[in-house]
Amino acid sequence: MTDLSAPHAPAARSGALLFAGDVFCDLVFSGVRLPEEGAEVFSDGFSITPGGVANRAVAAARVGAPTMLLSRLGDDLLGSHIHAELAAEPNLDTTLLERVPGHQSPVSVALTGPHDRSFVTYEEHLPPLRVPSDIGAVAATHVGIARPLPDWVRRLRDGGTVVVGGVGWDHTGEWSRDVVDRLDEIDVFVPNDAEAMRYTRTDSALAAAEALAERVPLAVVTCGKDGVVAVDSANSQVISVDSVPVDAVDPTGAGDVFVATFMAGMHHGWPLEARLRFATLCAAIAVTGLGGAASAPGPQQLRDFVSARRPAGDWRLLDDLAVARTSA
Repeated sequence: MTDLSAPHAPAARSGALLFAGDVFCDLVFSGVRLPEEGAEVFSDGFSITPGGVANRAVAAARVGAPTMLLSRLGDDLLGSHIHAELAAEPNLDTTLLERVPGHQSPVSVALTGPHDRSFVTYEEHLPPLRVPSDIGAVAATHVGIARPLPDWVRRLRDGGTVVVGGVGWDHTGEWSRDVVDRLDEIDVFVPNDAEAMRYTRTDSALAAAEALAERVPLAVVTCGKDGVVAVDSANSQVISVDSVPVDAVDPTGAGDVFVATFMAGMHHGWPLEARLRFATLCAAIAVTGLGGAASAPGPQQLRDFVSARRPAGDWRLLDDLAVARTSA
């Protein structure tokens, strides 16, 4: 059983994980910065990969969690390519990935280095997504809480779904308290340390996690190279996990991979510390390749990394992944 102890926490294996949002076609150029006006720069690597919400869906599916993706793509050439890649992922149900005739799929060009990246994006907006009423059992879902949550989130939560929330960088600089007020509508909150400290007006990741845990059963604050800290207010736990040192190539999607594989750990029924260590490992491996979805690790890659690099911790939990992958 999951140890969330939240009022809405289901059994660890009851239903799939649901990720809803926009899928992008990411064109990733590595080892390059945005060129000056009129200049040309050359990249040392290139990849075409699913992006956006697909980062989370692919990452969870690759580590053995049955996963549903609710999104839309156009019938353009790039959309067809991305749809085919996603449909080929084991454990990923693309039944709810709609093709919209005449719609141009969202595209992002990412210029990345080891520690930062710049984007150029084109997106044609569509009406809000709707979750079908007959979707079946959903163990957990991930939503952004920067804006008011759609009605389907409450409906799923009332039916037993664990709601995991995230939030992006607030370019307005306001860091509105309305976002913190929405924590009452979710069960787990996973911001990074910069976001968490600004929303809580605190000066450390731990203080921010403690402040957030007063409003949500489980607050998980990621800290990049400094690891992650979690405060489980339901069980009076404070857990810190160190990062796994790697040579970063592209940080794109690392946060997505972390939260998705953390949620997959819920599906596998692992205790909180194991979920944190596992998600930290997955995110570290993801930044060694180009693109979030493309670099999300699978069971064999995880075992090979642990065997070669010997990161601290008990990694026998990786044995569960082989069983889950073959039985899903």
